[in-house]
Amino acid sequence: MKIWVDADACPVVIKEILFRAAERTRVEVTLVANQPIRVPPSRYIRSMQVSSGFDVADNEIVRRLNAGDLVITGDIPLAAEVMEKGGFALNPRGELYTAATIRARLNMRDFMDTLRASGIQTGGPAALSQSDRKAFADNLDKLLTKHDKQTH
Repeated sequence: MKIWVDADACPVVIKEILFRAAERTRVEVTLVANQPIRVPPSRYIRSMQVSSGFDVADNEIVRRLNAGDLVITGDIPLAAEVMEKGGFALNPRGELYTAATIRARLNMRDFMDTLRASGIQTGGPAALSQSDRKAFADNLDKLLTKHDKQTH
């Protein structure tokens, strides 16, 4: 299992949780972004800069993804593509996307896009809370523990 991070919009605190997990579990973490991303020196952590443009980082992640890999993203269409390829998608708030939830998320995203296009202010997402961070760390740990048991 490798972990791919849609890094352009990933909160710093989530990256820090991922860096600690990479060292602890020796799982490779790659941050993909269209700008330079600083990462700590590690055998397990790397960054990859792609050219700027709509969905360039997303497309690179999907292209390199193998079944069983984990992608950290809040991007619903990317999460759907990851799942179609047999990967797992976890958002920075700790929600593991599933076949049951991804369709509803895509529909809600499309609905919100329609509202914004008609001029209605929908506001952005709430700030990442302490419970979001805990949910992310807990679900990441569950996935890594499950992977470790399957490989040993």
